[in-house]
Amino acid sequence: MNLARLLDPELIKLSMDTRIETESGTMPTAKQNRQNKELILDELVSLLEKSGRVGNRTRLLTDFINRERKASTAIGYGIAIPHVRTYQAKDLVIAVARSVEGYEFEAPDDGPVRLFFAMAAPSYDDSLYLKVFKALAEVLRFDYFRDRLMTAETEYDIIRAFEEMS
Repeated sequence: MNLARLLDPELIKLSMDTRIETESGTMPTAKQNRQNKELILDELVSLLEKSGRVGNRTRLLTDFINRERKASTAIGYGIAIPHVRTYQAKDLVIAVARSVEGYEFEAPDDGPVRLFFAMAAPSYDDSLYLKVFKALAEVLRFDYFRDRLMTAETEYDIIRAFEEMS
């Protein structure tokens, strides 16, 4: 599957803005971790909103938060794929965001998440949604590909990396 054709440079953010406040030397509480995740998801929803293919922003954010509460969408290796099927998506839309420092996102390997692939699809669109999710998981398993995404200097470098993997 050619994932590059689903990517839009306006929906790629090379440096996330979310700032996580923590007291030095202390572990964040479960409540703080949940609030931090919601801040990250809020930034991702703002990115998806730029597509013009999502409905009510507040409901979309709530859908992402509820999905994340069921189980973390972090898959390890510095990657998370927050995803929802929702009535708030008019079409499949994908946003990519990167953080050099990374964020705690309950990854199975306990590492920070540096690459986020937020995906929203209409509730009725299982087939494409599952194909895209599978294709993302397949290409992201390669270290050299993840390294290339982390060193990309422009949004178009990210798209080119996906083009070359298809």
